[in-house]
Order: sequence, then structure tokens, then C-alpha cells
Amino acid sequence: DTVKAVLDGGVKWIQLREKELPRREIFYLAEKLRVITRQYRAVFIVNDHPDIALAVEADGVHLGQDDFPPEVARRFMGETIIGHSTHSLKEAVEAEKKGVDYIGFGPIYRTTTKADADVPKGVELLKEVTKRVSLPVVAIGGIGLERLKEVFSAGAEAVAVASDILRADNISKRAGEFVRIIEKLKKAGG
Repeated sequence: DTVKAVLDGGVKWIQLREKELPRREIFYLAEKLRVITRQYRAVFIVNDHPDIALAVEADGVHLGQDDFPPEVARRFMGETIIGHSTHSLKEAVEAEKKGVDYIGFGPIYRTTTKADADVPKGVELLKEVTKRVSLPVVAIGGIGLERLKEVFSAGAEAVAVASDILRADNISKRAGEFVRIIEKLKKAGG
């Protein structure tokens, strides 16, 4: 129901990020989400598990610094989307050499979603990363509506949002607000 509410709000990408469940449960959840995301024609990304992403025919996988190496995942995942988390300029530059399709960079701000999150990187470092890499950069961490302009002005191509939307009283409405503001910012060039 939560995923449907987010998609009803106009969100076009869903990433399954589940750190607590056993792998078998992640697989079953991924199967369900794949069905829903297909109905909405949304991109579906599985976090951490390239095998599960392949098994459910997800659109791609997102890999962290300590996960399966992206360049190896590319060998057996073919042309599916591969994203890679980065937390420094050096990691972002290295990620570009690994054949990934996009870079997740952050946390930009303090976040409550990820218990072991790094120290916030801020928009100045985000700006430096977007200038140094040619891949799309997805800004991650502590991003609410009020920070969208700042993040897109720094060169982010997209944002990954969890808390701000999922804690809203009306998830679909909040997701829609994000979509509308992002569309306006992109039309205005940041």
C-alpha cells in the first residue's frame, strides 16, 4: 500500500532497500514490488542483491561500497541499471570507472533513515562531485522539500528520498509535491 501511494503521487523510481529481512524474505518482497512497479511502469531497483534483482527481473541494482563489486555485477547483469553509493569525491571518481550507470552520493544532510550514515557531506562537495563526474548523480540523505532547490542547483540529476515522504500523513500527496517541485526545478535548469 505504501509503494502504491508513492507511485500514485507520480514517483517513477522505486528502490527496495531492506537491511533487516532474511534474503528469502527480500526475494518475496521484491517479487511483489516488481508486479506493482510494472503496473505503474516505474523503474524498480533492488539494493545490495544483484541475484535477487535478476531473479525478479528488476530494472537494476544499487550497490554500496561494501557490496558486490559493480564491475563484476555488470558482467552478468548485462545492460540493466547499476547504481553505486559513494561518500567522497574519490569514491565518486572511482565509481565512474567501474561501469555504473549512476552514482548515489551522500548523505548530503543528516539523515535518520540509515543508522550508520556517514557525516553529512553538504552541497559544496555535491557540487564538486557533479562537476568531476559525467554520470548522473543522485543526492542521498536528509533531503526534504525545502532542500530540493539547493540540491538540484548543486548539479544533482535526481534525489533519493525516504523519511520525508514515508512519514507524511498523506504519502501520495507528499510524493506528488516532490515530483512537481523537481519538475519545475528541472525546467528552470536547477
